[in-house]
Amino acid sequence: MIWTEETPADEGPIGVAGWLRAVLRGVPLAIWVFGMLAVHMLVRLIERPICGHHRPVTPWITVTVCRGALRIIGLKHQVSGPQMQGEGAMVANHVSWLDIFVLNSVEPLYFVSKAEVAGWPGIGLLAKATGTLFIRRDRREAKRQQAELEERLHARHRLLFFPEGTSTDGIRVLPFKTTLFAAFMTDELRDEMQVQPISVLYHPPDGGDSRFYGWWGEMEFGENLIKILSAPRHGRVEVRRHDPIAVATHPNRKALARLAEETVRGGLRRAGLLAGSDDEG
Repeated sequence: MIWTEETPADEGPIGVAGWLRAVLRGVPLAIWVFGMLAVHMLVRLIERPICGHHRPVTPWITVTVCRGALRIIGLKHQVSGPQMQGEGAMVANHVSWLDIFVLNSVEPLYFVSKAEVAGWPGIGLLAKATGTLFIRRDRREAKRQQAELEERLHARHRLLFFPEGTSTDGIRVLPFKTTLFAAFMTDELRDEMQVQPISVLYHPPDGGDSRFYGWWGEMEFGENLIKILSAPRHGRVEVRRHDPIAVATHPNRKALARLAEETVRGGLRRAGLLAGSDDEG
């Protein structure tokens, strides 16, 4: 599903200065990300046969890479709220491809993503190397995917997924799809699992469109990347972690998803970022 209900603002031509900024940011960014990816893969060659699913070293390489990438881009970030303890997963609103760098910069985690992402140029390689769990919307694979999900959770992996199923303009939260929440309701996980809602809050550059960092609809990745790299100045992004929700306290996946959705939306509301039409969900 692709969300297309809003029309992007016309940013106008980039200009010579903008292209220069894009080059001065883009070249170091590519060298940093893909250079460190090579380091990550070399370390994983040693880590995997010794530790298997447990990754004591490579996730911290990912955290370092993403913090460095945000610094190169010029996007300031901050984190608030409690860090989850024990077994659990995270859910967040989805705004942009930047979410990958923003959320990975906070702590070691692993995304749950649709299988198509594995084939995307550049991003697919990064996703596979960093341990993303790919999910296919195919009932024939549901049992296997459930088993892999449970295995990863028991290995203390922090799995994070975007229940909206698509990215938006950053000033609304779409209804959460409840399918993946069912994985937490099994007898093997229910009593010990918790889900932590996270609000990703993008604040635009001074005087900029509140949807500046959104990436949605038919926007091309390349064009959006150039827009971000060429910006004369950047705003900031906040990762607001909310109190974890105990799965066992909810009767079914729909109730669990509803509370998580309301909590994430509430984060946007309190930050003054929520669009008026979305204020009631």
